[in-house]
Amino acid sequence: MRETRDSFSSGLRDGIPVCLGYIPVSFAFGLFAVGSGFSVLQAVAVSMLNVTSAGQFAAVPIIAGGSSLAELALSQLVINSRYSLMSVALSQKLAPSVRLADRLAVAFMNTDEVFAIASGRAGLAGRRYLYGLVSLPYAGWTLGTVLGAAAGNVLPEIVISALGIAIYGMFIAILAPAVKSSAAVLTVVLTASGLSCLFRFVPFLHGISSGIAVVVCSCAAAVCGALFFPEKEDGSADAGTGVNAEAAAPENSAPEEYV
Repeated sequence: MRETRDSFSSGLRDGIPVCLGYIPVSFAFGLFAVGSGFSVLQAVAVSMLNVTSAGQFAAVPIIAGGSSLAELALSQLVINSRYSLMSVALSQKLAPSVRLADRLAVAFMNTDEVFAIASGRAGLAGRRYLYGLVSLPYAGWTLGTVLGAAAGNVLPEIVISALGIAIYGMFIAILAPAVKSSAAVLTVVLTASGLSCLFRFVPFLHGISSGIAVVVCSCAAAVCGALFFPEKEDGSADAGTGVNAEAAAPENSAPEEYV
C-alpha cells in the first residue's frame, strides 16, 4: 500500500507558489478582457468559471467579435483537450477517500501546475490534500483577474497598452526554454506562428474568424510535430530533436502553460 497524503495544510503549502505565479498572469488577462470590451464582472466570471489561461485569452476575441457558440466551443475543445488526459492520469494517484464529487471538483481545477504537483509527489493524494492544493491557486487566479480588470478601468490608456505587452512576454517566457532545448517544439511553434501570420496578412484568409484560425493553426502544428518528431515507445523523441524527452525539461520544471 502506498502512503496517502491527506493533509489540508500540506496542500495549501504546496499551492502557494502556484498561487503567486497565477496572479500576474490573470492580472494580464483582466486587462486584456476589459480592453476588449468586457465589464469587470464579466472578466472575473470568465476566470472563475474557466481557470485556463490559454483558453481564456483565445476566447476573449472570439466573444468580442460576435462569433458563434459552436466556434467558441470548438476552439476551447482543441486548446483544452490536454486536461482530459491529465485528469485520467491523475485519477491513478487518488486515494480511496476521493469520492466522485471530489473528483469533479478537483478536475475543474486540474491545471498544468496542479497536475504536476499532485502527480509528482510520492504516495496517493487524499481529498483534504487536494482541496488544500487547489484552494490558493484558484483564489490567486481570481484575485489577479479582479485587480487587472479594475486597473483597466482606472489606468490611463497608454499605461494599459504598455501592460498589454505582459501577455506576449508571458507566452515568450513559457516557450523560450522549450524551444531552445527541443527542435520538435521549435518546429511546432514556427508552424503555428507561420500559419497565424497567413491568417493575419493574406487577404482571402484575413476574413476568417479568430476562433477558426486558432483551431486550424493548433491542429496543423500538432500534426506537423507528430509526423516529423514522433515519440518512441521508450518515451524518447525520434531523431531530429537533438534531445532526449527527459532531458528536454529541467528537473522540477513546470509544464509549458500556465493553467
